[in-house]
Amino acid sequence: MVVSLKEFDSAIEIVKAVDQEISETKNTLNGYLRRLEDIRMLAERSRRIREIVSKFAGKKAIVESAEVSVSGINLVLEAKAVHELVAIEEVVRSQQEKLVALQRAREGLKWADQIGETEEVKFLVLEKNGVPERILIRYI
Repeated sequence: MVVSLKEFDSAIEIVKAVDQEISETKNTLNGYLRRLEDIRMLAERSRRIREIVSKFAGKKAIVESAEVSVSGINLVLEAKAVHELVAIEEVVRSQQEKLVALQRAREGLKWADQIGETEEVKFLVLEKNGVPERILIRYI
């Protein structure tokens, strides 16, 4: 989890930043969804081939590739399409959760549209993974 503190000169700048983050997250998510569909088809074909080969070979299942952990990082040796599918599905879920959180944050910033430009005020925004969690209003 990445936590950051960003400073803005107006509430409108915060809204623009959130709108930009929503747009970027949607674009990223759409790219992963396209990739997910491609790899899903490949994984399904691979699964069917393994089933057919297993049936003709008289074995219950073909052994999947080995996964080992090195310094807390899991390595999948001889990764198959199904491994990539699982990884992309995890990324898609994460991006979807981020998008929902950003949209909720944007909904919560409706008050900012009414404030407009402000002088002698700074807005410090605490963000977690790019999603505003707290706004500190500081008068200068």
